Amino acid sequence: MIERLGLSVLNRLDPERAHDLALRLAHTPFVAAPGPVTSPVLKTRLAGLDLPNPIGLAAGFDKNATAMAPLMQAGFGFLEVGAATPRPQQGNPRPRLFRLREDRAAINRFGFNNEGIDAIVERLAARPEGIPVGLNLGANKESADKAEDYAEVLQRAAAHIDFATVNVSSPNTEKLRDLQGAEALREVLDRVAAVKAGVPVFLKIAPDLTDAEIAQIAEVSLAAGIDGIVATNTTVARPELKNAHRRETGGLSGRPLFGPSTRVLARLYRESGGQLPLIGVGGIESPAEAYAKIRAGASAVQLYTAMVYWGLSLVERIARGLDERLSHDGFRSVSEAVGTGVDDWL
Repeated sequence: MIERLGLSVLNRLDPERAHDLALRLAHTPFVAAPGPVTSPVLKTRLAGLDLPNPIGLAAGFDKNATAMAPLMQAGFGFLEVGAATPRPQQGNPRPRLFRLREDRAAINRFGFNNEGIDAIVERLAARPEGIPVGLNLGANKESADKAEDYAEVLQRAAAHIDFATVNVSSPNTEKLRDLQGAEALREVLDRVAAVKAGVPVFLKIAPDLTDAEIAQIAEVSLAAGIDGIVATNTTVARPELKNAHRRETGGLSGRPLFGPSTRVLARLYRESGGQLPLIGVGGIESPAEAYAKIRAGASAVQLYTAMVYWGLSLVERIARGLDERLSHDGFRSVSEAVGTGVDDWL
């Protein structure tokens, strides 16, 4: 009841102001804190990381790593903070975040706004023990050498994180998605690999890719020794939407992204021969969607937009519901279910 009341208040505020307030409220006793939800079925190993469950927080929710301690107690199996850039960045002009309530979606055009790696790494160094925490790596908008930006951020943070994600798929930084091309991607991944210092590195890709581009990304990633791929970021496509903000520029997330992102996930699983651990993101708002992502090829999943509408209690609800579904279908672990439904999406 307290959560519903809080969401009602937050959803009357400007979306970005509400988000900032939600991060502060996470530190109060009004937010449910069940701790990491786990069971023998839910325990997951992802790229060498031991997770109590496969439900993670997607990048962008805690951009500046200010709420790690309470988020660690919200039921997640792992967190991803950031994106962080070498230098502080204001991002794009406001307004830049829009709720699409009727569509249970959001559009953002933030543009990697963050306080910079100096401030973020200081907080990462002081974080409490608990579930794995990763950092989403970004590049400054005006940077002439974006590959070097990714390497610099990782080098600064490597001693204080459990994994890193190379974000070449945000639609809100000009020409960033060009880095998903084979030659540019190889350079980025090579530069990052040179400074990873044993940290597992994932690659985050866009949903707006052709089958040929997905195949190319799988090939380059396997050759580069990437530890996994996050599929997917937000989309620039505009499916049929109801809300008046539907024509705003930026990346669309939430329920409308579920189908497109899951198809990319399944294609990537097929193209990589199941050799790359995949994290499924996009449109997950119930145990059913989390389970579908896993059966489409994901070893773990991440949430963000759905929490705007359902609150942090959604994390525990999805984790427990996923446990029930896996057990009901005879799976003894998440890994046994990965990829068992990939044909449904191809």
